[in-house]
Amino acid sequence: MGTRVVIALGGNAILRPKQEATVEIQLKNLETSAEQIAKIEKLNYEVVLTHGNGPQVGNILRQNEVAKDVVPPAPLEVCNAESQGFIGYMMEQTIKNALRKNDSDATVVTLHTQTEVDRCDQAFQQPNKPIGIFYDEAEAEQLIKEKSWTMMEDAGRGYRRVVPSPMPLLIHGMDAISHLLSKNIIVIAGGGGGIPVYRDDEGMLHGLEAVIDKDRTGKKMAEQVNADVFMMLTDVPNVYINYGKPNQKKLEELSVAEAEQYMAEGHFADGSMGPKMEAAISFAKNGRKAIICALDEADLALQGKAGTIISG
Repeated sequence: MGTRVVIALGGNAILRPKQEATVEIQLKNLETSAEQIAKIEKLNYEVVLTHGNGPQVGNILRQNEVAKDVVPPAPLEVCNAESQGFIGYMMEQTIKNALRKNDSDATVVTLHTQTEVDRCDQAFQQPNKPIGIFYDEAEAEQLIKEKSWTMMEDAGRGYRRVVPSPMPLLIHGMDAISHLLSKNIIVIAGGGGGIPVYRDDEGMLHGLEAVIDKDRTGKKMAEQVNADVFMMLTDVPNVYINYGKPNQKKLEELSVAEAEQYMAEGHFADGSMGPKMEAAISFAKNGRKAIICALDEADLALQGKAGTIISG
């Protein structure tokens, strides 16, 4: 049995800002991710993949809005499920192709995944999860007036719609995932943070309009499958303090205590690196390892040669 790693891949690795949202472009972007996953599998890791869906679910919602007079719009959790399906298809196909090139006998499967949350989570009172495309300030103000959307400036890149992002309590399907890993199968699960559901007073499941942060879901999934490593792939090679300032500093190896101090000092924005560091610290507290690194350095980071590594 190999070392078990849960890897969270950002939605922007699938569709980058200002790119046209065609299937061809997204498949091409995913080829880089697939090559990395194939390299990691070759290092004798058991791999669970989760992914973001911010750009994709935002575009699905936009399609709903345009076609609302012809096709009834679907609620946000159903849009999340839709994005899980088509992103999972693209990821599975590109990874299978990369494994074939590596002459690997591993294979890949995608699981639609529900994530249980508390319907009274305070996130429903304070939406803060960015989804969809970027708008300028004037466009954002117009959308607030026309659609009553909550809009937020996103790390200097423009304005985006924000929706509730409750904390994940339980990821469904973990027994099945553990079984598949034991059979040399890479598992794609919890896409977009999972489909948000809650239990009513009788224990029945229902959907909720929300988008769960994929890094928080990845951390919870890593705990539930007893992973050795939780890795978050992003568009920067390391975590930084004083990011974008003259005294910017790259972080390489950190203890939990050091990471918590930087969090307390406010170095990490809520809409970008904040949830990643929160998830990394929480996972590493259990005496395990969390890694934040660039997509194209994932295999090097697992060997201690790149990225930011937080250890308990």
